[in-house]
Amino acid sequence: MKVIDNLLDSITMYRLVLYYLILLLFVACVFSFIGILPYNPFLFIFSVLFLITVSWITNKIFANVFNAPTNVESVYISALILALIISPINSFSGLPLLFWAAVLTMASKYILAINKKHIFNPVAIAVVLTAFGFRGSVSWWIGTASMLPFSLLGLLIVRKIKRYDLVFYFFSTSLLIMLGFNLIEGNNLFTTLKQIILFSPIFFFAFVMLTEPLTTPPTKKLQSIYAVLVGVLFTPQFHIGSFYTTPELSLVIGNAFSYLVSPKDKIISAIRQKIQIAPDMVDFFFIPKKKLAFIPGQYMEWTLPHKNPDSRGNRRYFTIASSPTEEAIRLGVRFYPNGSSYKKAMLAVGTDTPFVGAQLAGDFTLPKNINQKLIFIAGGIGITPFRSMIKYLIDIKEHRPIILFYVNRTIDEIVYRDVFDQAQEEGIKIVYALTDQTKLPPDWKGAVGRIDTDMITQAAPDFRERIFYLSGPRTMVTAYEETLKKMGIKENKIKTDFFPGFA
Repeated sequence: MKVIDNLLDSITMYRLVLYYLILLLFVACVFSFIGILPYNPFLFIFSVLFLITVSWITNKIFANVFNAPTNVESVYISALILALIISPINSFSGLPLLFWAAVLTMASKYILAINKKHIFNPVAIAVVLTAFGFRGSVSWWIGTASMLPFSLLGLLIVRKIKRYDLVFYFFSTSLLIMLGFNLIEGNNLFTTLKQIILFSPIFFFAFVMLTEPLTTPPTKKLQSIYAVLVGVLFTPQFHIGSFYTTPELSLVIGNAFSYLVSPKDKIISAIRQKIQIAPDMVDFFFIPKKKLAFIPGQYMEWTLPHKNPDSRGNRRYFTIASSPTEEAIRLGVRFYPNGSSYKKAMLAVGTDTPFVGAQLAGDFTLPKNINQKLIFIAGGIGITPFRSMIKYLIDIKEHRPIILFYVNRTIDEIVYRDVFDQAQEEGIKIVYALTDQTKLPPDWKGAVGRIDTDMITQAAPDFRERIFYLSGPRTMVTAYEETLKKMGIKENKIKTDFFPGFA
């Protein structure tokens, strides 16, 4: 799995989804040529290109009208999803359905939004509208036995964005209800299960549509409720009188629930200030027009349009390093010599380039019980959520039993020391550790080397009573997880927070 994780770490979620969709359509095109799928291969290719073209043009028009930054990946992803759920045309008389589906998909991103936040999955609401307004239904043809092995590769998306719980609750709910109905009707359960797995779009729907970040609730608890709701509505047997739901309608209803329980804020702001806080780290400051309401430890997705984006795209997730008590939104970002086009553009921008911050989310937050003992372990830029939490506690004068282990290679990589020095005065224990023994300061009094069992037990003899928070690069987080498990720490007492890929 390390090879797979390293591969996933090298690209963004959006680019991964795009590659997955391209693969599915390429395989389907080949299958059409050799007769496995019942489509004219040339009309199949034409349908895909038509959807892409109409989507691109429509998005360009709306982006100019609304003066909004565009995400090129999003346009292609939406167009390719449409190509996988609407059957390819048999003749040119089928073009109006494709045309309106593409137009409505792009339009929904701009029109069906409040404060520039999506309400519905653009593809789902578009095909619902075409069904009601243009009597054009979608076939979800991707749900075929021949495409199943390739559809299952969507598990890589789930692994990338860590939506295991969301997908699990959806599958469990929909399968149990469908099997229950068929059991009541006296149908063979094995035959029913085979039908669901081989001839329904359930996997593609779950991996691509259900997990779409902008229309998913922000916390695991709400995501579980969302998954159960959509799972119930997804089942073909669910109906109210003569009204039956469809996969797309189940998602649209779920999206409405998600919107109601999710933060509505979206930031469009230029950088107010940049400060280099370490040799390879910079703090970026934004002053939003409206104060952002967030919980310390949460993150946002930040879009930075720039020329010639590489395979990692123009969007990144960054944890908010500032406290809700501070006026500015502060992002601490690490840069690498051969970093992504996004990071290079970010480092080069002036104070007139707008960033778009959206999708406030995250469960990596302080527990409600203020007496719960905690241990924070951070490596490098993984310190940002802890800076937010600790600064918040200082400002509201709330005392919590916290020990922070902060690991870096050299002393000049330690950041936010002003906050942590003040925290020590307030009773929070801070343990600094340096791993490069060749560059230790002569008067260094902190720890040396990686945080290990001895360091933890020495600093926290009561470690079994504490919840551990881990934040940093993937390799560091997984290594410390193993260390803690060997110490007998249960999985439910370990919280992790990292976004694969910091380049």
